[in-house]
Amino acid sequence: METLLNLRMLTFEDLSVGMAERIRKTVDSSDVIGFAEVTGDRNPIHLSEHFAAKTPFGTRIAHGLYTASLISAVLGTRLPGPGAIYISQTLHFRGPVKIGDTVEVNVEVAELMPEKFRARLSCTCSVDGEVVLDGEAWVKVPSKTSGRPLPRV
Repeated sequence: METLLNLRMLTFEDLSVGMAERIRKTVDSSDVIGFAEVTGDRNPIHLSEHFAAKTPFGTRIAHGLYTASLISAVLGTRLPGPGAIYISQTLHFRGPVKIGDTVEVNVEVAELMPEKFRARLSCTCSVDGEVVLDGEAWVKVPSKTSGRPLPRV
């Protein structure tokens, strides 16, 4: 990632509604090729410039779930960070991400459920100020009071 963030582990008690974290990542061809290799999704719109030129996008685009995986990077490293457990994620794909685009990922705490140590996070991915993906994630967050030791980083 262009904005490599140090790991930050927050407990449920550290969170407050409105807290946010943001990263930026420029999508390289090698990112898209690697994602295709890992997932097996070899749709030529992602891998073949010749094929993609004939589509409405006119050029290769990144996998939608590659873009979504950048949200996971924020959740797992910064907000809330190591120890958080993904429960669910909604995704709304609004536009393409092309090779060379810089994606800005913003994650913000929208709601806290103290009785279950859960947080609802608003998630947005934008390119040049245009939203290309949005949704929300629910995560279970380690607590200082849960009685279980926090994972070590």
